[in-house]
Amino acid sequence: MLPTQKQTKKEFQSEKHPFMQNLRGKAKLRFCLQYLWDYYKLPLAAAAIALYIALYAVYGHFTRKDTALYAALVNVAVGETLTEELSARFLTAQNLNPDANAFRLYSGLYLTDDENNIYHGYTYASRLKILASIDAEQLDVALMDREAFNAFSQNGYLYNLDELLAEEAPALHRQLAPYFVTNTVILEDNSEDLLLDGSAIYHTETEEYPMGLDLSDSPLIQKGGFQEPVYLGIIKNSPRMHTVFDYLEYLFV
Repeated sequence: MLPTQKQTKKEFQSEKHPFMQNLRGKAKLRFCLQYLWDYYKLPLAAAAIALYIALYAVYGHFTRKDTALYAALVNVAVGETLTEELSARFLTAQNLNPDANAFRLYSGLYLTDDENNIYHGYTYASRLKILASIDAEQLDVALMDREAFNAFSQNGYLYNLDELLAEEAPALHRQLAPYFVTNTVILEDNSEDLLLDGSAIYHTETEEYPMGLDLSDSPLIQKGGFQEPVYLGIIKNSPRMHTVFDYLEYLFV
């Protein structure tokens, strides 16, 4: 006889079952599997989940890649070939194993205040992506047009390139100084007051310094055939500064 739902496991195991004893081959196997499922399905399910989690962790450990650099294209669209040269080929140039290292290039990001711009609808999502990436220290450099460069500069996201390179990479400073582009950071303003009092006069405290590089003379950027200059800025909280310097050299080789 087969075990019923009302039988306990102990009762079933203690009985003599001529039916069980007479089973052979596949019939006996099906009987055993059914028995295991009826009485051990919860422990088996828990064990399967635990095994899956363990295997997934092991797989992730051995397949995880170290990110050499994070970069973003903002208001800049490039083709597949140039995308490859701006990202994966940098790893090759640095003799970094692509199986163990990655270059993260964010694309499809747009910042514009022009409501007539066809990409205006992407601005909100792009802002969230950029802010989240900066907060997580997962954005090192941004390649952008003038409008995006102004937005990054005003919000204080970018390094003072003159000070940074002069102190950390003097040779690179001498090489790239002709391409420095000055912009303005807003240190303080009364924009919140304006929301409360429309008659208030807007005033702001600002500072100017070199925040970007004009990449017009970069051999790689020239391949893109851009009609307007493309600027590069270094994010202030980047923890991969030496790799950033290597990337600047790579762009101007």
